[in-house]
Amino acid sequence: MGGTKAAAAEVEVAGHTVRLSSPDRVIFPQRGFTKADVFHYYLAVGDGIMRALRDRPTTLQRFPEGVEGEAFFQKRVPTRGVPPWVTTTQITFPSGRNASELCPADLAHVAWAAQMGTIVFHPWPVRAADVDRPDELRIDLDPQPGTDFADAARAAGEVRALLDELGATGWPKTSGGRGVHVYLRIQPRWTFTEVRRATIALAREVERRNPDLVTTAWWKEERGTRVFVDFNQMARDRTIACAYSLRANARATVSTPVSWDELPDVDPDDFDLRTVPARLAERGDPHAGIDDAPWDISPLLEWAERDAAAGQGDLPYPPDHPKMPGEPKRVQPSRAKRSPDEENA
Repeated sequence: MGGTKAAAAEVEVAGHTVRLSSPDRVIFPQRGFTKADVFHYYLAVGDGIMRALRDRPTTLQRFPEGVEGEAFFQKRVPTRGVPPWVTTTQITFPSGRNASELCPADLAHVAWAAQMGTIVFHPWPVRAADVDRPDELRIDLDPQPGTDFADAARAAGEVRALLDELGATGWPKTSGGRGVHVYLRIQPRWTFTEVRRATIALAREVERRNPDLVTTAWWKEERGTRVFVDFNQMARDRTIACAYSLRANARATVSTPVSWDELPDVDPDDFDLRTVPARLAERGDPHAGIDDAPWDISPLLEWAERDAAAGQGDLPYPPDHPKMPGEPKRVQPSRAKRSPDEENA
């Protein structure tokens, strides 16, 4: 016969009562971590994760039966069965449809999402005050086959050098896998389209300076053994696991803020559900100053204009986006027909 099932608990978080049911349900089987472990992990990293999530519309990646079970992305908060204190904000998808997404006002929102089986938090790069103008520029450095985390860390160092020239501050973190993310707080003055153009301009400049290390090629067949700068993470409705979010892998790794000095030497597998709370408590949050000096991206937009004048215009959007003005054909080069009529279509 099985053991006695653990009773549900009620936990006070940020002035609200959050119910924790099925606390002994195993969520990460290979590590033995339970739903209670996930719930209390998020409470332990509260300051850090709220710095990443506060007032941001957030998509929830839920695994009600654990990381080896079925998963889904929740972009709409239900209209029934939700505590009255849960805050939402309306966002608009590329299709033009709207949704009311969770918009964490305090740590109780994170705890409630964890109770609902959320493992990964995917915030938009905007705040509720203006959901159409990003205040966060995200640089996603994605190692391609034949490259690894060390290559992504090297590429991040090249991004840092370029940002230093521009007078901008980047804030690095591990992805929770092999990649590296670099975030910039920016002034919320520009549209998603403009911020994406700025990201492409920055990526192209890094690529020019480091062509054997970095690529902006959207098509995988053209990337080679280089680190891809995924500029489409700045397209509307594309999101990245936030700082201090768990990742849905066997090790229960965490997307972890690091300092620039330690980035080349860290092992991303060392940052997990068990180790990150102690790290945060002992060292503080390397992203503590991220909100201090929002940056003006005008220099990058000037580079984008320069590139366009030189024949380097827009790059393809994700396949689920509507066709955008000035976007090239969404056909991989090896399959594209080369007749003049089709080239000009």
